[in-house]
Amino acid sequence: MRDFTKIIVTPKAERSLRAGHPWVYDGELTAIEGLYENGDVVDVFSQKDRYLGSGFINDHSRIRVRLLSRNANDRFDEGFWTRRLRYALDYRRAVMGPEDYACCRLIFGEADGLPGLTVDRFGPVLVAQVLSLGIERRKELIFNTLLALLREQGEEITALYERSEASLRDKEGLERKKGFFTYVGSEPPSGHVEIVENGLRIDVDYVEGQKTGWFLDQKYNRLAIRRLAEGRRVLDCFTHTGAFALNAAVAGAERVTAVDVSSDALEQAKRNAELNGLGDRIDFVKADVFDLLTEKANGGKGDWDFIILDPPAFTKSSGTVKNAIRGYKEINLKAMKLLPRGGYLATCSCSHFMTDELFRQMLRDAAADAAVSLRQIEARQQAPDHPILWNVPETEYLKFYIFQVV
Repeated sequence: MRDFTKIIVTPKAERSLRAGHPWVYDGELTAIEGLYENGDVVDVFSQKDRYLGSGFINDHSRIRVRLLSRNANDRFDEGFWTRRLRYALDYRRAVMGPEDYACCRLIFGEADGLPGLTVDRFGPVLVAQVLSLGIERRKELIFNTLLALLREQGEEITALYERSEASLRDKEGLERKKGFFTYVGSEPPSGHVEIVENGLRIDVDYVEGQKTGWFLDQKYNRLAIRRLAEGRRVLDCFTHTGAFALNAAVAGAERVTAVDVSSDALEQAKRNAELNGLGDRIDFVKADVFDLLTEKANGGKGDWDFIILDPPAFTKSSGTVKNAIRGYKEINLKAMKLLPRGGYLATCSCSHFMTDELFRQMLRDAAADAAVSLRQIEARQQAPDHPILWNVPETEYLKFYIFQVV
């Protein structure tokens, strides 16, 4: 006999859960049978007493229940977490291969049945982010189990650092925090680790860098631009720590200009360029990309035949999508105007709310206003270590296109 609290949900929530989505929203609970503490596992039932799944409950969150399992036999003991984590690791070993397994996202929240948990691996260092109360209450067990499984595979892990700083923790009733969960040795590590991605040496600042320190989701998209970069004059906009610029330079670009508004990011990008002997191949420019593109487009001047646009998310909610579309259109329109006929454009959006349909329509509108045509070369998404569940749209967020402008 199960002793979990029973939650009864609306027909709308039932339809969503039966279709495979893992969330029950505030307002979709119609009855509660039993007591619970926030962060407990509860059983979810339809109004006709049909079992729909079990998950974390939290009264503080708009997402009241985050489903963990649809198997009524699961008990959520140590064995459950071990199986769930091993399944996630086995998936990465299969899709990333032995070389890229050393530097990839090991856990991707709901896509791995671990809601609110992200874990990136940078060689011997793991960087974790906890964004749900249910995981927070169990993170010591989960982290220690993950470390044990990696050791079992023969993987050397010397530190696990937690970057649980996102504002989503506020909505879960959690304090923001960061710090080492564990490390090898008597003194804490420096907070920097060197990785190899696409054959390039990268210094990752996993303590102060954005998110977990390095954006792993663009790994293969960065590789894709190499095929076009040789001999070209490349403008890398929103370069951050230089990822696309480095790949263009190592591919044999004639010249690369890397632009970002952050001095700290550019300093890190310069370090990465020097690590790879590319310091004399890349010009680093501190500027607002919108201002730079506007200035060059208004002057009719553009000395580039390949422009890469990798902006931060312009929208993090459905309510700001219209403003985001205007921002995306502005930079893409100006890039198209600056490119010569036959030039190349790589452009992307990392916002789930900027859907692929909206992004494609924006590009059509920008091309029409620029009086150019787009010849699509590739349409890409996030790397497979960030798996997309077709029944969970929130897991699909990165759109990446490469065009020739004709």
